[in-house]
Amino acid sequence: MTVVDAALTRLIHIDHISAVYAATRAAREVAAEAGLPEVLAERTAVIASELATNLDKHAGGGAVFVQRSLAGPGVEVHAVDTGPGMDDLAHWRVDGHTTTETLGTGLGAVGRLATDFRIRSAPGVGTVAAARVLAPGHHGADLAHVRLPREGEERCGDAVAVSAMPGVRTAVVVDGLGHGPEASDAAEAAIAVFRGDPDRALPEHLNAMHRALRQTRGAAIALARLSERGLEFCGVGNVSGLVLTPGQTRPLLSVPGVVGLTLPPVRARTLPLTGHELLVLHTDGIGTAWRGSAALGPLPATALFAADLAHRHRDLRDDAALIAFGPGEGLS
Repeated sequence: MTVVDAALTRLIHIDHISAVYAATRAAREVAAEAGLPEVLAERTAVIASELATNLDKHAGGGAVFVQRSLAGPGVEVHAVDTGPGMDDLAHWRVDGHTTTETLGTGLGAVGRLATDFRIRSAPGVGTVAAARVLAPGHHGADLAHVRLPREGEERCGDAVAVSAMPGVRTAVVVDGLGHGPEASDAAEAAIAVFRGDPDRALPEHLNAMHRALRQTRGAAIALARLSERGLEFCGVGNVSGLVLTPGQTRPLLSVPGVVGLTLPPVRARTLPLTGHELLVLHTDGIGTAWRGSAALGPLPATALFAADLAHRHRDLRDDAALIAFGPGEGLS
């Protein structure tokens, strides 16, 4: 069974041309950390440079997120803005098409270089783009994540990990109380328990984590398991779980408590799935204002959804983490 912990997401605010070089350097460094061969590391750097340059030149700024992928061995580069947007994406994804009013330069190159590239844009709303570069022979699962420390801090009290075996995926999202080093210690202790035996029953995970976190400040924790049986969910505290379908948002309810301090009796809830749902777990570093609009239209691409939440709904005063599984993920 494979268990992958989420390393920190690198956030580069694109507010000056020099930030393009920072994004390019971050992409190259994260690719090296992910073990990608040099040719793919350079592809990742070019992708980050193209997307960041577009933000600087055509969108009036924005943000680039660079991170090791949880979907497979590789790197993800997300770019988000609230600029003028585009009304004809097919036109602007052709190499060489650009104007001074709309984002467009380099989208064709990004699409060629990336293992997977998704983009969504609307005039007057802005653009969100998500590119993924994976090692040869890997196509990646339909899942996305973000893990960001509080603005100005280096350690993050929110953590994410996911395990995979044929037909089953299990994810854990941890929110150590508060932020900073002590919250990070609590989150890391919970992830260590998960890594030690990821296929145990979800309530047993929480009981084991409760014992391991007794010497820490404690944490809110949610676990989700996707399989042919459907979705199992078990949570304590304020980590949010939601199942999105077109026209509907269904909350997954955790019980009150703090793992490591006050753990009530816990049990897993099982929900049947049709294969058309999007599942998201996130800490309270991601706001909840997006939920009303999410139920109004079709499901977004998973990577675009995660990037958009991180950019538009993140609380800069807190750590933030989320993981999202796309429709049908874990059911095959």
